[in-house]
Amino acid sequence: MQYRTLGTSGAVVSNYALGTMTFGAEATEDQSRAILDDYFAAGGNFIDTADVYSTGVSEEIIGRWLADRPDVRDRAVVATKGRFPMGEAPNDVGTSRRHLTRALDDSLRRLGVEQIDLYQLHAWDPITPLEETLRFLHDAVSRGKIAYFGFSNFLGWQLTKAVHLAKAHGWSAPVTLQPQYSLLVREIESEIVPASLDAGIGLLPWSPLGGGWLSGKYKRDQAPTGATRLGENPERGMEAWKARNADSRTWDVIDEVEEIAGRHSVSPSQVALAWLANRPAVTSVILGARTTKQLADNLAATDLRLTAEETERLTGVSRPRVGVYPYGPMAQEQRSRKVQGGR
Repeated sequence: MQYRTLGTSGAVVSNYALGTMTFGAEATEDQSRAILDDYFAAGGNFIDTADVYSTGVSEEIIGRWLADRPDVRDRAVVATKGRFPMGEAPNDVGTSRRHLTRALDDSLRRLGVEQIDLYQLHAWDPITPLEETLRFLHDAVSRGKIAYFGFSNFLGWQLTKAVHLAKAHGWSAPVTLQPQYSLLVREIESEIVPASLDAGIGLLPWSPLGGGWLSGKYKRDQAPTGATRLGENPERGMEAWKARNADSRTWDVIDEVEEIAGRHSVSPSQVALAWLANRPAVTSVILGARTTKQLADNLAATDLRLTAEETERLTGVSRPRVGVYPYGPMAQEQRSRKVQGGR
């Protein structure tokens, strides 16, 4: 396992984080505890959860596990999120001071900790003034309730606005952003990655295997059946499957991943994870294992070293489709000139 800092902060985390959305849903408490045990035994130290995962049950499972592992608690870096509804009242949602005050206190209680290492806004709130949200987060840092904060699912302009507002007011600054990112979903490279690099924000990619497509579990033109996971809504999951299956780029990427996996005698998942873990601005890739077997396979990516030629092949075949303006050749030329010091 490698260790990296959370953005420009001094906190150090493993380059593979343990996502816990399955805890209390697809994984029982006993299974979840076994996953946590194996992850820390492998050298991991970064747990990511959210209040809405299994409506608080994920946080509760982690809290009970931490209480039983005082030695691990000193090593663990715990991240959670707030923003989405945990009740039906009008103020039980959003990033207002009122909602986040209660959401943060509830997460602290469920996790059984006095301070959350990384508190994240689960998504942008178009209603609450950003100043109100950022001031709440700054106050939470000042009071010791959280050590650092970050965002999830923000756009590039939203991230940049938050960074500069915090700087202008002298408030604590965000250190991380959680975006969807994989060989199949690279659109964030147009705006979000450059904005993150500019601000020193560490990226924590979620869905690094593209919803399982990069694990090799799907076959061309063969509709999934049985226990194959299609998300919380199987009907919508089938719609997404049909769209991705019909896209030739999907299979070009998968074929390349599987060919390189064969070279190294590893799983396709390990190839996809190893590529992503070394992308610009990426701090830690979030693994969403449902079983200890899945976790072991994913964590084996820590030992995989792709060659420069293999990395370039994966980068080339998965290149996102963009138009000529403004994200095509002109933008690429401008970035190149900036690196070289030209105008």
